[in-house]
Amino acid sequence: MGFIDKIKERAMSDKKTIVLPETEDVRTYQAAEAVLKQGVANLILVGSKEEIERNGKGFDISGAAMVDPATSEKTEGYIAKLAELRQKKGMTEEQAKELLLSNYLYYGVMMVKMGDADGMVSGACHSTADTLRPCLQILKTKPGTKLVSAFFLMVVPDCDMGAEGTFIFGDAGLEQNPDPEKLANIALSSAESFQVLTRKEPIVAMLSHSTKGSAKHPDVDKVVEATRLAKEMAPDLILDGELQLDAAIVPEVAASKAPGSPAAGRANVLIFPDLDAGNIGYKLVQRLGKAEAYGPLTQGIAAPVNDLSRGCIAADIEGVIAITAVQAQAYSK
Repeated sequence: MGFIDKIKERAMSDKKTIVLPETEDVRTYQAAEAVLKQGVANLILVGSKEEIERNGKGFDISGAAMVDPATSEKTEGYIAKLAELRQKKGMTEEQAKELLLSNYLYYGVMMVKMGDADGMVSGACHSTADTLRPCLQILKTKPGTKLVSAFFLMVVPDCDMGAEGTFIFGDAGLEQNPDPEKLANIALSSAESFQVLTRKEPIVAMLSHSTKGSAKHPDVDKVVEATRLAKEMAPDLILDGELQLDAAIVPEVAASKAPGSPAAGRANVLIFPDLDAGNIGYKLVQRLGKAEAYGPLTQGIAAPVNDLSRGCIAADIEGVIAITAVQAQAYSK
């Protein structure tokens, strides 16, 4: 059984409700049909009956709930709550109404905020910024977490490295150039995400173009300091740096470059020094290694809301819905 099949099985064991606001995109309906057929999650589609019937023509989505912001009895409560949450930014109820009726992503996040959905998946036809903006404004950060970051769950076929070919790459979707403190927090959040999604022990590598002082540069110093902070914040976590990629995941290279390192040669959580490295790294593995890439998935938000690549296919959306459901199970505990 493949990794995502195991995630789907876990999602089925305690079904959660996931809202899908991108009802203008045919991939949403294709994924929704499969998710409903498999029983992975309960789904809510946001939009008018007419547009959902028009855009979803040919797909069996009869098992999904459909919520029209213009007619739902809960919309007034959402308007009042959004205006209250954004009062300090000068938002009036009239502005909140206009936003919720015109922007389904905001409406979906309000459903999560008010407990009418357990999580949301968006991004097939919206940018990461568009997906995350309402989350940061409405849901805020998870208690005990200092920042929101993003990761990709990578599943590499025929790979004996990582956790049977499964890795988390962070941050590969949000934080452009994190300072040492942010990088350390990304490492801790990514380790927690790995444990939740794989049920295996995270082994974290703080990546660099240097291994244990082999190069000198301020960029290296940043990773060294982030490693120190992360170890200080989570002394029981298996984590080390700075490590080059080969030293992080190849045992023979680790034995030569980083002997005695607790993480080198067996890392399954790879923390990249900046967004350029993370984004390039995940796309290389996805395209050349033919890996499944799920994300960018978010961590640090007070409820599970996940982004999609605009180049995603319906099967990717299915996978992210299942992952979001499993994250929601962890949140509910």
